[in-house]
Amino acid sequence: MTTLFTSDHEWLRIEGDVATIGVTDYAQSQLGDVVFVELPKVGRTLKKAEAAAVVESVKAASDVYAPISGEVLEVNEALAAEPALVNSDAGGKAWFFKLRIADKSELGGLMDEAAYKAHTA
Repeated sequence: MTTLFTSDHEWLRIEGDVATIGVTDYAQSQLGDVVFVELPKVGRTLKKAEAAAVVESVKAASDVYAPISGEVLEVNEALAAEPALVNSDAGGKAWFFKLRIADKSELGGLMDEAAYKAHTA
């Protein structure tokens, strides 16, 4: 399992040809208290950099972008019921959706953890 990061503060956990996607702890700290999450529909095909989900906090609404292209296989229904999970466990239970990876070469432009830490420093 590999974890990669985008400059827009999404993380991806890669397992085989499936990527689980969420927002980083840094992102949730910038957002503040999350009050609503809108997830993509299962079966939707996303293109890299397309808006895939929405996170609303008391401060702002923010799009979550597809870091790579693929088909939505699953969404985290728990977030709809409990959006505050994004604040308490951004890198774990608060994953947003899972994608079947369409083109593994798109992973090349993403950051590893060290590069992401430098990006947010």
